[in-house]
Amino acid sequence: MSGPRVFSEQPLAPQQTITLDDVAVGHLIRVLRLTDGDAIRVFNGDGHEYAAQLCDVSKKHANAQITAILKSDEPAPLALHLGQVISKGDRMDFTIQKATELGITDITPLWSERCEVKLKGDRLEKKLEHWRRVAISACEQSGRNHVPEIHTPVHFSQWCSNIEAELKFTLHPHKQKPLSDYSQPTSLALLVGPEGGFSETEVQQTFDAGFAGLTLGPRVLRTETAALAALSVFQFQWGDF
Repeated sequence: MSGPRVFSEQPLAPQQTITLDDVAVGHLIRVLRLTDGDAIRVFNGDGHEYAAQLCDVSKKHANAQITAILKSDEPAPLALHLGQVISKGDRMDFTIQKATELGITDITPLWSERCEVKLKGDRLEKKLEHWRRVAISACEQSGRNHVPEIHTPVHFSQWCSNIEAELKFTLHPHKQKPLSDYSQPTSLALLVGPEGGFSETEVQQTFDAGFAGLTLGPRVLRTETAALAALSVFQFQWGDF
């Protein structure tokens, strides 16, 4: 079964009828102009994609009857957690969108000494909800049925001290060795700094927390490029590429 693909936060199961949220209604009814009986696909992050048919459609409302489980995601061989210092403008959106397409499991936005983005209170909550929506949209587009967790932002040193993973890397040449020298991990954490890079003191903090250095060739990459290039390498080396 084909049809547009939308997200719902509700529990899903065959023979269940759900009410679609305003975002889904706007896309399916007002933009695509679907109506009763049209086929759609629905997912809620539980790893499955469900076939459904629209019903009770009006200009501002629509239900969907779940008819079957279409497919289920295979378990990921590598859990990837990205700690990304928050970048300006739409660069953070781009990183979250593309990291989701590449199979990221968790993303934690971070602050550091040279981070130029200041967020707190309502602005922080709205930005966090926006980032989560970006990840959901990337799942809708890419066919992914697990939505990555977008964690509440913290200072990078706190994240480095608390993160648990079999391998931990920061994009810096110090203490680097070939990836082929490492055994196959099941979990990996990647730390990516701000546009201005980490200070030497901050770099030392990452190594004190057990992070190894990593470089991606002889060129200096922008912060959003570096994260995505590294994730692609990890997925090729140990993941599902």
